[in-house]
Amino acid sequence: YININFFGDMFMELKNYLFCYFTGNLPEEESVHFAVSRDGYNFTALNSNEAVIKQTLGKKSCRDPYIFRDENNIFHIIATDMRCHDGWNSNNSMIMWDSEDLLHWKKERIFDFSCFESTKNADRVWAPQVIYDKFKDEYMIYWSNHNTDDGLDTIPWYIYTKDFVSFTTEPSVLFKPKSDTAGIDGDIIENDGKYYLYYADQEKDGICYAVSDSPSGEYFEPKDNKVSVADTQIEGNCMYKILGTDKYVMIMDKFVKSGYFMQETENMTDFKAVDDDKFSLNHLRPRHGSMLYITDDEYNKLVEYFG
Repeated sequence: YININFFGDMFMELKNYLFCYFTGNLPEEESVHFAVSRDGYNFTALNSNEAVIKQTLGKKSCRDPYIFRDENNIFHIIATDMRCHDGWNSNNSMIMWDSEDLLHWKKERIFDFSCFESTKNADRVWAPQVIYDKFKDEYMIYWSNHNTDDGLDTIPWYIYTKDFVSFTTEPSVLFKPKSDTAGIDGDIIENDGKYYLYYADQEKDGICYAVSDSPSGEYFEPKDNKVSVADTQIEGNCMYKILGTDKYVMIMDKFVKSGYFMQETENMTDFKAVDDDKFSLNHLRPRHGSMLYITDDEYNKLVEYFG
């Protein structure tokens, strides 16, 4: 989630967490929401759990917001430009905003993937995320994509950019599960030189992983690769490290029963559930979101500004 080489000593100042999410399937709930945490387990909503950005372009509703910090210490949010009341096969675009302070969001823009030959018939452009590729010195945007004309299910695709305005490659398939079924909500985490792609696997009905030596693959899918331990249907996985420890936490959306599930690991593949009374997320009514590490100063400014 953050490249230490970019920020140097600033990495030591990152002590808190900002959770960025949407809250439901009504148009007014398909919007960007914020919550903060000191420990990575217990979160408090900002702005009374109301939207912190008013979307004016595209569908005027967004889902799956992903928040990140670039090498110039500028913040970005990229999200699915979609209104689910239009149908689950109704969008071909992402939406993005920039901010210098996490408070004021500007340069709202739409990335329309029907403009590319390989995705000109896309009807699902879902859950975009971003990772810096040190091998290419560019950013890789990856998302769950479905086209009406190529026979593929909804699976991870990717494209490269240097500036989040224009692109340096064409959209391409990032990973296709061996099952030839859907693999959505990809989340890539680098650990000890390996890149772990966690995704919701339709065939195995849970969160699975594939591993690679670089962000763009090729990804290897182990035989026994299901990592989620929830006893209900889940998606919208988001994984982050508990700062100051060797522990990683994965949170995910119980999209059928509602609520959130949390599990943790120290080796990226063996997880155990976190008891419901050990974390607080459900009061936010969160759906698929993302996590950003923030400083004490950024935390305090967010609370002061949004309440």
